Amino acid sequence: MKRFPKKRVVITGAGSGLGRAMSLEFAKLGWNVCVSDINAERAKETERLVTLQGGTPLVIGCDVTRPEQLESLAAELKKKWGGVDIVINNAGVAAAGFMEKIRLETWDWIITLNLKSVIYGCRAFIPLLEAQGGGHIVNVASNAGIASLPEMACYNVTKAGVISLSETLRAELTPKKIGVSVVAPTFFKTNLMDQFTSPDPRQRQMANAFFNKSSVTSEDVARHVIRAVKKNQLYVITQWDGKLAWFCKRLTPEIYFKVLGWIYKKGLGDRYLGMPKAA
Repeated sequence: MKRFPKKRVVITGAGSGLGRAMSLEFAKLGWNVCVSDINAERAKETERLVTLQGGTPLVIGCDVTRPEQLESLAAELKKKWGGVDIVINNAGVAAAGFMEKIRLETWDWIITLNLKSVIYGCRAFIPLLEAQGGGHIVNVASNAGIASLPEMACYNVTKAGVISLSETLRAELTPKKIGVSVVAPTFFKTNLMDQFTSPDPRQRQMANAFFNKSSVTSEDVARHVIRAVKKNQLYVITQWDGKLAWFCKRLTPEIYFKVLGWIYKKGLGDRYLGMPKAA
């Protein structure tokens, strides 16, 4: 990427899943990769793999739910690298459930990890990017924030918030020469289910069925992210079903939700996934 000759990227949640996949794709391009994760063991494994792929790793532990640690991360990269070119706010978790059954504690947990952490990351790094004359922010959301599928209220809300934040920053940061991209994939093979929570076994079964039907990998999404950053694209919608949902909702939102409600009422989604209809 000619825009970033110093080749410096920091990725939160880089110890596994999409975070690790993005770390390795940047490593293949010879980048300096800051592997940031709360899990030291996973971070060290990503560090090893980044080295094998030709990158130069730097491991800095970070709990993204604590804004002071993200501010410390930015300060440490300013000290060690003199700055950073691309900031990827990737860390996140998954949850689902019928709205009236989702515990309030679950709402607090997922909003902090999925939405507030991105707010903290942007807030910590924007001054650094502005001071050095530019850079790029990538916020990892989900197509859930667009499609708003049933039984996923708490997850949908956090990802819609990340999308809205990214859209706002896209215009707000343009004068400062800071690009913004938001990643909104549908289901792909990753470890997102490791910390998944729901009040009913049904939602876990549903999520697993979606993941099992997907042929898209973390590596596929990671490569799409890098292509989008090269082109300075705002929306990184990787799969055809995600693009279809995005297009239909934007073009005819009332029809989109009427059709979605009809599909859910008839249990067609359950039939597709091989599940019993929701009670």
